[in-house]
Amino acid sequence: MGEKKCYLSVVVIQLIYTGMFLVSKAVFDGGMNTYIFVFYRQAAGTLFLVPFAFFVERKDSPPLSFLTFCKIFGLSLLGITTSLNIHGIALKYTSASLAAAASNCLPALTFFMAFLLRMESVNVRRSSGVAKISGIVVCMAGAATMAFYRGPEMRLLLHHHLLSPTTNTSHPHDDHQASSTSSTTWILGVFLLLFSITCWSIWIVLQARVLKSYPSKLSFTALQCLLSSLQSFVVAIIMEREAYQWKLGLNIRLLAVAYCGFVVTGLAFYLQTWVIQKKGPVFLGLSTPLAFIFTTVSAALLLGEILSLGSIIGGILLIGGLYFVLWGKSKEEEIGSSNLKTTPPPTIQA
Repeated sequence: MGEKKCYLSVVVIQLIYTGMFLVSKAVFDGGMNTYIFVFYRQAAGTLFLVPFAFFVERKDSPPLSFLTFCKIFGLSLLGITTSLNIHGIALKYTSASLAAAASNCLPALTFFMAFLLRMESVNVRRSSGVAKISGIVVCMAGAATMAFYRGPEMRLLLHHHLLSPTTNTSHPHDDHQASSTSSTTWILGVFLLLFSITCWSIWIVLQARVLKSYPSKLSFTALQCLLSSLQSFVVAIIMEREAYQWKLGLNIRLLAVAYCGFVVTGLAFYLQTWVIQKKGPVFLGLSTPLAFIFTTVSAALLLGEILSLGSIIGGILLIGGLYFVLWGKSKEEEIGSSNLKTTPPPTIQA
């Protein structure tokens, strides 16, 4: 029964992220400012996490020094505020399915950043080390394919456009104009996606160091969410002064903010922590391609996105690179655990 819960949980997690890609893309296409969306999303997450962290860890949280606070502030600025704002712009320039595909290179980039910071090692004489390096190369090839090769376009027969901002039938001239506009920004969008994921990977790596001085994980997460809300507000107020852009109303904008703030930040993050505790991070990483599959199909049906051969090939390469890196990592963990078992216990001399 426990195994079934783990498998069900990773499917639910990837479905939640699928919804995040879809509603975010829908509100951006509908004209919502990306900076304001990030602020509202983080504010909603803060409203959820801060009271929860206060009641759960108010007695166990260690004192927060000024130096540790500055480190957490920097982490929030890099891994959340910068990453999410760049990701929002990139999603506006590209597509929901491409954003889901690009997320598959996160484990490879995280390993690469950890390697540069000397927190990970590579032994090229072992198959695990070769697999890690090959995975990074394959991921980069996948990203380059999505950026520079579009290829033939493929449309699904059914297009409901349930989340599309407009329902008017477009003319061939409009389709051609949209295609030409997207081609000029597509490459920029892909590189912005990679930059966003790179910031996210550095954030993941550096968190391990900061958590040593402030080990309360829930309070640590809530504080980052609060700080990123303040930072995102400053960015949004500088970039957008029009009052109408800040209005939500009972529409898809409010739905997207509530969904990303409460469901993604709250439920998905909790489920991820639970799955990692039960099955480890590799098991969670292996489920990442599900979000690409779910998002690709859903975006074509609900948003009317047009799939290109380059996006599909690039997505497959990214998934292949992901599995190379995860296989190499799991192989090293197996070797490490077997070495610990075969090492004889130290003898105590009288």
